[in-house]
Amino acid sequence: MEEKTMPMQSMKNMLERAQNGGYAVGYFEPWDQYSMEAVIRAAEKKHSPVIIGCGCVMMNQDWFNTGGMEALAKTALVTAGRAKVPTAVILNEALSFEQISWGIEYGFNAVMLDTSDLPFEENARITRNVVELAHSKGVDVEAELGHLPFGGGSSDDIRAELTDPDAAAEFIQRTGADALSVSIGNVHVLLEGKAQVDLKLLSRIHEKVNVPLVIHGATGFPDDAVPGVIELGVAKFNVGTVLKKAFWSGINEAVHVTAESENPQNVIGSRKSVDLIAHACERVREEVERLIELYMKNRTN
Repeated sequence: MEEKTMPMQSMKNMLERAQNGGYAVGYFEPWDQYSMEAVIRAAEKKHSPVIIGCGCVMMNQDWFNTGGMEALAKTALVTAGRAKVPTAVILNEALSFEQISWGIEYGFNAVMLDTSDLPFEENARITRNVVELAHSKGVDVEAELGHLPFGGGSSDDIRAELTDPDAAAEFIQRTGADALSVSIGNVHVLLEGKAQVDLKLLSRIHEKVNVPLVIHGATGFPDDAVPGVIELGVAKFNVGTVLKKAFWSGINEAVHVTAESENPQNVIGSRKSVDLIAHACERVREEVERLIELYMKNRTN
């Protein structure tokens, strides 16, 4: 019998179940309808809960703020509404309180404001404002404390500010956030190599903080450290760069085997077997499946 679609799920509840069940949920950051569908197909094949949505940092802000966010939100909500696995939809790393407000209006059921550059007091104050607004609308909030460096090139931000365990405990108490993104050596947009993560620091954070923890920069996160950090309270991994690398590789593969005489109506946007974009998104799906297997390896519920 065909599985039924499921209503959109609370991210907070999803992460609490993961934390109790010894696994983590992936937020696999898509960028269009094709990639959203690829993530959902992977999650359905692996019978895994999943988080989709959109990220703000890498977007052209003029486009994003004049209809782009709304369009992506509607696409994500429709895609999530057709899913046969538990799915939440997050607005990730919004750049302003105004974007958070729009995201809630457009239907995201989880939001996160990028506060990585703010001092503790300002971060706590603004995050508390986000929590008050979001919770009044039934929307969950991921917050962050600490600063991840960017590894995307020599001109990118290379600063790192690790999360202080005592500050993290006070931050959650003052803000009421539902999940906390931490900095333990993980790196945004790490194109080569793997990050050096501090499990002892994570253990101290976990002892102090009673909400699910989140790892951003999962592209450069070492696979062999995943089971250990899940045991120490991590219930969510944010995955982005590696998905676009998989997509880019898939596009290159498809272009090299597609005849120039092929009808362009078929190779672009048709969703037929020769569709270049669909072929590339199969590579995305494969990577998502691999990571889901990793995150769900020791699931007990």
